[in-house]
Amino acid sequence: MTTMPVGGITPVPDLPDDAAADLVLRNAKIHTGDPARPTASALAVRDGHLVALGDDADTAGLVGPRTRVVDALGRRVVPGLNDSHLHVIRGGRNYVLELRWDGVPSLRQALAMLREQAARTPKGQWIRVVGGWTAEQFAERRMPTPAELTAAAPDTPVFVLHLYQSAILNRAAVRAAGFTRDTPDPRGGQIVRDRAGEPNGVLLAAPSALILYATLAKAPALDPADQAVSTRHFLRELNRFGLTSAVDAAGGFQNFPDDYATVVELARAGQLSLRIAYHLFPQTPGQELADLRRWTDTVRPEDGDAWLRLNGAGENLTWAAADFENFSEPRPELAPYEAEFEKAVRLLMENDWGFRLHATYDETIRRDLAVFEKLAADGLFPAGNRWLFDHAETVSAHSLDRIAALGGSISVQNRMSFQGTAFADRYGAEAAARTPPVTEMLRRGLPVAAGTDATRVSSYNPWVALHWLVTGRTVGGHRLRPPEELVSRETALEMYTRGGARVTGEDEVKGFLKEGCYADFAVLTHDYFTVPAEVIPHIESVFTVVGGRVVHAAAEYEGLDEAVPPVSPAWSPVAHFGGYQATPAPLPRAGGGVRQADAITEAVAASEEHHRWRSARGLAPQNPPEFHDPCWGP
Repeated sequence: MTTMPVGGITPVPDLPDDAAADLVLRNAKIHTGDPARPTASALAVRDGHLVALGDDADTAGLVGPRTRVVDALGRRVVPGLNDSHLHVIRGGRNYVLELRWDGVPSLRQALAMLREQAARTPKGQWIRVVGGWTAEQFAERRMPTPAELTAAAPDTPVFVLHLYQSAILNRAAVRAAGFTRDTPDPRGGQIVRDRAGEPNGVLLAAPSALILYATLAKAPALDPADQAVSTRHFLRELNRFGLTSAVDAAGGFQNFPDDYATVVELARAGQLSLRIAYHLFPQTPGQELADLRRWTDTVRPEDGDAWLRLNGAGENLTWAAADFENFSEPRPELAPYEAEFEKAVRLLMENDWGFRLHATYDETIRRDLAVFEKLAADGLFPAGNRWLFDHAETVSAHSLDRIAALGGSISVQNRMSFQGTAFADRYGAEAAARTPPVTEMLRRGLPVAAGTDATRVSSYNPWVALHWLVTGRTVGGHRLRPPEELVSRETALEMYTRGGARVTGEDEVKGFLKEGCYADFAVLTHDYFTVPAEVIPHIESVFTVVGGRVVHAAAEYEGLDEAVPPVSPAWSPVAHFGGYQATPAPLPRAGGGVRQADAITEAVAASEEHHRWRSARGLAPQNPPEFHDPCWGP
C-alpha cells in the first residue's frame, strides 16, 4: 500500500484491481450532507466516485495492494466546496501577476510586500493589487495613499483596486495609464485631480467601476503558456481551501472564446483540478441579441462533462439592465431597458438556455420580474430552465415571493463582509441587518447558493464567506446582522456545497457524500462545526480530493498531491508571497492574555506608522515638549 502506514489495515489477498478501491480514507469525522446518513468515519473511492461510505468494516474489503489508504487522524471531512459565483476564468489568467493582500493584517505589512515586490518586478511590468482586501482588515483602518505607493515603488507602476469603489495609483502608474490634466473623466467615473488640475493617483467609480477595469486592462498581459500555468496555480490555491467546484460568472472584458481558451486547453489535457461550469456574457452594447442568438444556435448548456460545462448566459444579458454595487455612491437610476431585455430572455427561454442576472437592488429586480411575468403568460416561466438572481442585497419580501412563483433561485455572496460598513453608512444599520435577507429566502423554500464574487472585491477564501453567513460580521469585526438573521453552520455549508450544485443541475451527484456521487471532499485543519466562530476564516484543507484525484495535500500529507509546474514568470508575486496571506487562528479563550499582547503589539506598530505618516505631512509636533518624571530619572 502507498501513503502513510495505517495500523490494522491489510490488503485483501488476490483482490482484482477492478474491484479494489483507488483510495480509502479512514479515521475521519465525515459530514456527508446526506440526511439519510449524516455521518461516517470511512469512505472508499474508485474511478472518481464514492463506492463505499461508513466505517472500517464497510471499506476494508475494498483495500487491494495498490489502494492508497489515508488516515484522516480524526479530522473533520466535508463535501467539496462549490463557489456558485466566482470569476475563476479571469482570476486564473491573471493570478500570478497579482500581489494578494487577502488576509494581510496591517497596512504596514501590505506596503512592505509592495516595496519588496518592486525590487524584483522587471521594467515595463506593473504591480497589481486586485481585490480581496479592504481597509477594515488593517490595524490602521485606512487605505494607502498615492504618495505611499510612490514611496514604496518609485519607478514601477502600481495599481491598487479597492472594492468596486476606487483605485489608487502611484505616480509611475498614472504615467503608464496615460492620464494627464487633459484626460476627460469617462462616463460614470472620475479621475481625481490636485489643485493644479493634474491627476493625483485616485480613480473613483461614480458609480460605474468600468474606469477601474479599463485602467487595469492597460497593464501587460501574460502569454498563453504563462496563462495556463497561472490558472493551474490559481486552481491549486482554491483547492487549498477545500474548493472542488466553481460556477464562473463571466464578466466584463471576458470574451468568448478567446478568454476561455486557457481552461478549455487545460480540460483537454486533463489538468483542471477544479470542476468549472461557465456562463457567456455579451460584451458589446447593442450587439447582445446577436451574440446570444449565435450562441444558442451553436451549443446547448450541459453538453460538456463533469469537469467543464457551459451553464447558460449571464451575469449580464444586456448592458443597460445592469445596476452597480458601489455602496459608497447612491443607487443608480437605470434608463428604460425592458424592450431589449425581454427579447434576450425570450430567446434564451425558447432555446432551453438557463441564465443568471446581476441585480444588486430590489428596484432592478422588480423591473426584471415584470418582464418575466409578462413572458409567463406565454408559458415561458416557470419552464424548467435554471435561472437565478445574483447578489440581491436589497431584494424585498414581495420580490422573493415573485421569484419563487416563477421558479427562480438566488446566489448570494459575502460582499457585505467587505462593503458592509459603506452600505450601513449610506442606508443605515437597520437596512444592513437584513442585507441580503438570506433567512427570508430560505423560509420561502427558495434554492439559495453561496459564493464570493471573487477576485475583485471579496477574497476567494470560502471560509471568510462562511464566517459571514454564520456570524454576520465584516472582515473588520463589525457585526451587521442580529442573531435572528444568521444561518446555522450546517445550513451555510449546504449553501456552499449542494446549493452550488443546484445552480448547475448536478445536485444528485455533487455537493454531498453518498455512494455513486463524485469523490469530491476536503479534510480540514479545524473542525468547522465545533471551533469558535472567530476560527472559521482560518480553516484550510490539508487534503483535497476531486474525482478521486489528490489535488492538494499539506501537513502530514505533503507531497501526495499532483505536481504543478513552477510559477512563471519567476518574478511573480505568487512565487514569493503565495496567495491568501494566512494568519494564525486565534488562541483558545484561555490564552486571552497572549491574544491581548499580540493585539497591543500590532496597535503599537500601527501607531508608530501613523505618527511617521503625520510627521511627513507636518501634522505632528516636530519638537515635542520635554518632561521629567522622577520615577524614570536617576
